[in-house]
Parts: sequence; C-alpha cells; structure tokens
Amino acid sequence: MRPENQIMTSKIASAQEEQPAPAIGYHPVLAGQAALVTGASSGIGQGVALGLARAGADVVVNYVSDQAGAEAVAQRIEGLGRRALVLRADVSQEDEVETMFARAIAEWGTLHIAVTNAGLQRDAAITDMTLEQWNKVLDVNLTGQFLCHRAAVREFRRRGVDPAVSRAAGKIICMSSVHQRIPWAGHANYAASKGGVMMLMQTLAQEVAPDRIRVNAIAPGAIRTPINRSAWDTPEAYAALMELAPYGRIGEPDDVAQAAVWLASDASDYVTGTTLFVDGGMALYPGFAHGG
Repeated sequence: MRPENQIMTSKIASAQEEQPAPAIGYHPVLAGQAALVTGASSGIGQGVALGLARAGADVVVNYVSDQAGAEAVAQRIEGLGRRALVLRADVSQEDEVETMFARAIAEWGTLHIAVTNAGLQRDAAITDMTLEQWNKVLDVNLTGQFLCHRAAVREFRRRGVDPAVSRAAGKIICMSSVHQRIPWAGHANYAASKGGVMMLMQTLAQEVAPDRIRVNAIAPGAIRTPINRSAWDTPEAYAALMELAPYGRIGEPDDVAQAAVWLASDASDYVTGTTLFVDGGMALYPGFAHGG
C-alpha cells in the first residue's frame, strides 16, 4: 500500500471509530413547553427527545415495540430535570394516535411541539416489492405523519397562542430525508413516502400559518444510528459512505436534535414551510464535484 493511502485509510478508520461528541450549545429556550416525539425509543427520535429536554421541554416518548428503549429514554429525560411520559402507539393506526394525543393532553394540559419522526424501511427492487411492503412504508412514514399532524393542529388551534410560552400556537417538525430530493433505486416506497412528507409539510404549513402554527421538516442524511449500522461500522463501509458526504464525517443524532430545537424555538418564529437539510452536503450530489 502506498504511504498516502495508508494515511487516508488511517484517517477513515479513526473517523469511523470516534465516539459522538457530547451535546453542546443547549439553552432552556423551550422551558414551559411540552413536546411529543414519535419513534423516540432509539436513533434519531431518541436524540431529538433528549435534545428537546436539554432545551427545557417536557417530552412524550412514543414507541411501538421497544418499551425498554422508551423507558430508558424517559429516565434520561427525567435525569435532565424534565418530565417524561412514555406512550405506546402505532402511528399508522388512527385510534392509537388519537388515544396517544388525548392521554398526553390529559396528563400535561396541552402540547406545544410535535415531532413526527417514526418511520421504517422495507427495501426491495421494484419488481420484487410486494404490495404489503409498499403499503407498510407509506402507512407509517406518510399516513402516520398525517394522523399526528391532524391531532396536533386540533390541539394547537384549541389552545391558541400563549405569548408567555411561545410566539407560535404550536410547532410541527416532520422528519423527512435527503431522499425527498435524491432518487434511491431499490427503495421506491421509502423515497415516495419522503417525497410525500415534503408536500404534506408544505401544504399543511400553508394551511395553518394563519393560526400561527409553524410546520417545517428536517431532512437527515447519513446519521449514526443502530438501524443503519452496516453503513458505518467498518472502515470500508465508512469510506464508501464518505463518498456521499462531502463534509467528511457521519452525522450524529444530536446534529438533528440541535436543528429540531431551533425549529421548535422562537428563534425560528418566521420560518415555516421549510426543509432543513442536515446531511453534510449529501444533497449537493457530490458525484458531480469533480468534473461531472
């Protein structure tokens, strides 16, 4: 191996193995507010739930199957001095979403922030993809967001603006993906669901802006979570991933959490209908960076 290649391989391995940096930059900008985060038992949802708590919010931790993970997140939130409420609900089921929101509001009086993060993948080539695989992804990733948004808007409208708490009546943050913009062969159901999230977010933002309800989205790129471990847990996989991330590192859940806190705070009060890409430049089509 040539010396310069040895140096590059060493840098990649070091970046792949480094532990996430501790969360920084949090201030109690969400004090007095209650948030609900779907799919919060692990990964990005867990990171966002903890980030909102560090910023002063009480957090409803939603899960569908990993109760132990959700309880662990709730304990960490309470360790930060905030309240936590663990609620199970399959976001693709209307009755379960309605029950979840009703229980949260009954417990805490209202909600101010809804982060619709729950999502999944069922990957297959188009000729092999079953209708069940297609429907499952659309049901959770898109219909699930619709059901949560509808419940959130109803509560935000009921309460209205409380200027002592926030300049907005409510804040909805949709978890999208770089694949609302970037096609992804072999993932037609997932890409379609995220493209749908983009238009759902923009249309809802247009509809509810007069109510002083803000609706935005976050589009993560490659984020270090258990669900995509195979994409980053070896030096070879990490090197291949970095071909898609011009910034030269994988994202951490806290990168997304910091964006969510800003979108939920009054610092972004004039921002609605916008997708914030948190992707290290992945959506810049890095394949075209060198003579494309």
